[in-house]
Formats: sequence, C-alpha cells, structure tokens
Amino acid sequence: MYKSTTILCVRKDGKTAIGGDGQVSMGDAIVKGKARKIRRLLDGKVAVGFAGGTADAFALMERFEEKLKSSQGNLRKAAYELARQWRTDRVLRRLESLLVAADADSALLVSGSGDVIEPDDGILGIGSGGNYAVAAARALVANTDLDAKTVVERALRIAAGICVYTNSEIYVEEVE
Repeated sequence: MYKSTTILCVRKDGKTAIGGDGQVSMGDAIVKGKARKIRRLLDGKVAVGFAGGTADAFALMERFEEKLKSSQGNLRKAAYELARQWRTDRVLRRLESLLVAADADSALLVSGSGDVIEPDDGILGIGSGGNYAVAAARALVANTDLDAKTVVERALRIAAGICVYTNSEIYVEEVE
C-alpha cells in the first residue's frame, strides 16, 4: 500500500527491536538516502516507525504521544485510542500512513482504518519492502540464534536487495 520505505519490528527473547531504511523516494527518483523513520516517544520507552506520508506520520506520532501520556504509558490503550480517533475524526481520517509502535512488552501495527494488530510471532513489517523483511526475519528467527536487533538489521538488508524503494542505510532502535 505504501511505497518508499521499509519498517521492521522483531520481538525475540524478551527484547524488541524496530528498524527502518533511510531511503525517501518521490515517484521513481530517490531524493534522500539517510532519513530516520524511527522515533522514540515517552522518554525513550516507546519506539515508533512509519510508512506513508511523512507529514501525516509526524501528525499521527504527536497524537500518539499524547495518547501514551494520557494512558500513563499503556501502549495498547494508546494505540486503540489513536486508531479510533484516526478512523472517526474528519481531519485525521485523510492522513495516509501506517505506524508500528513497540515497547518492552508488545509491538503493534496501527492503521487509519481502525486496525490495531499484534502479530502472533512478534514480527511486523510495513512499507514497500515490509513483506520481504518479514519473510527474511521469520527465516532468521527460525534458523538462527541471532538477537532481535541483529535479525532486524539483516532482514532489512535482505529487503534492500529486493525492493527498489528500500536502501541499506539501516537505523535500528532497541526497546527494553
């Protein structure tokens, strides 16, 4: 659905890592190669990655941080509240972005259609290279002893070798 990025989140052995590539594309042209699409919220306790319109994502992250503060850091409650507001608010429902949010206990995908999804296997990917990164991460988790951060890094590099909207300028944040 959203091109121009790849965001991957992996929960493994009590650790959560979320990462993204640095490429920004407009149409078929690369306009930036070192963008950071992962942000820390709530004094670093929550990491958020986004795919879609950058301005839309920043507006949503601000709302999400407000929800996190009002829910005293409860990631699930904040995500449900954001998804509800995003879906029903006249202005917000026009925003085109997806968010992946993670804390030490969970990882969630939040969408404007009201979805809040927690993966069964702890692996989430969004953006044009998201499915490639998820497939690579699942293979790495099943067949290696790599930690969550290393799985994210390697899976994103694999996705960068497949998806033309993803580069190998990788940024990863760990949430504990």
